[in-house]
Amino acid sequence: MARSTCYRRRQPDRLPSPTHCWQGLLQPLVSNDTHSAGSDAASQPAARDRKAEHLNLSMQEQMQAPQRYFAAYDLAYRALPELDMDAVDPSTTFLGKPLKAPLLISCMTGGTGKAGPVNRTLARAAEAAGIAIGVGSQRKALEDPSQADTFRIRAEAPTVPVLANLGAVQLNYGYGLAACEAAVEMIDADALVLHLNPLQEAIQPEGDRNFANLLPKIGAIARDLSVPVIVKEVGCGISGAMARALLAEGVHMIDVAGQGGTSWARIEAHRARDYALGDVFADWGVPTPVAIQQVQALPGATVIGSGGVRSGLDVAKAIALGADLVGMASPFIHAAMESEAAVKDTIARTVRELTIAMFCTGARSIADLQHVSVYDRTR
Repeated sequence: MARSTCYRRRQPDRLPSPTHCWQGLLQPLVSNDTHSAGSDAASQPAARDRKAEHLNLSMQEQMQAPQRYFAAYDLAYRALPELDMDAVDPSTTFLGKPLKAPLLISCMTGGTGKAGPVNRTLARAAEAAGIAIGVGSQRKALEDPSQADTFRIRAEAPTVPVLANLGAVQLNYGYGLAACEAAVEMIDADALVLHLNPLQEAIQPEGDRNFANLLPKIGAIARDLSVPVIVKEVGCGISGAMARALLAEGVHMIDVAGQGGTSWARIEAHRARDYALGDVFADWGVPTPVAIQQVQALPGATVIGSGGVRSGLDVAKAIALGADLVGMASPFIHAAMESEAAVKDTIARTVRELTIAMFCTGARSIADLQHVSVYDRTR
């Protein structure tokens, strides 16, 4: 499989001062569990709904990482593909289920009022398009069962892979195999994502920051859980060295979720009203193309490439760099806020862009695309 081996960090595009751009983006949000009880309740500070704040802030352009790393990579163009475009087939399999395209609607939301309709909209679109889908962290639903329906999407997506999701750090806060099984059972999931997010937790005002001795606990879950475990980051990337340690513990599916997409450092810094802190860490992490290349080099790894993927051409680049499946979040959440039709249109356009890229590189299948050369224009 052809690989680009050189990476040089470019100077980040400068964003306007956060003092002028970020303030005022986040309106106070009241928890679904907070009800008015007259003047006494009205005089109390509104309970913060972290999930709703995350959903609201993730929609803001200022919360995106300052660089687009896939723009630095080019696929080898083939002027004579010797291929009928109608013969191009982007289908694949994931978790033993057929997919019409190697796409995953990445884990994003749940646990707050408007997240339920959003997840169901995304699920219906995923089922219609034949692609995989994940939900956001289910911790809130395990602690408050009334929130479980905001995650339940199997009725809308009966045949495609559905991914459950919990923060790996919760294994240090009382969660174990039973909680992981409960998350899977809650949504009849095909796999469980355990997400890693130390930078987010470090900045988050109410963050859980004890990441000590988690690796063997993740390994124990991977060995004993009834479904496969996928370990993913949330936007800072998983390096080759980290992936090697996970593989040694029995984790074979890794979502690199690299730097280049939504910046959770910025989101949490905004929630903490420490805007400068968000700028300091906004572009820290392993860029997605680099993470994909490092992890795919390890025998036995199934690689999900996500983080800053914004088009079908980016999907094609991620696969050529070594990904088996490609996750997207921001384009789909924006579309879901508009309509189910908008999500379906976004998926269809992404698949069309991927198909064109395959055709123009002479790749009839995803397996062919994984052997297309990739050039790093910063070399």
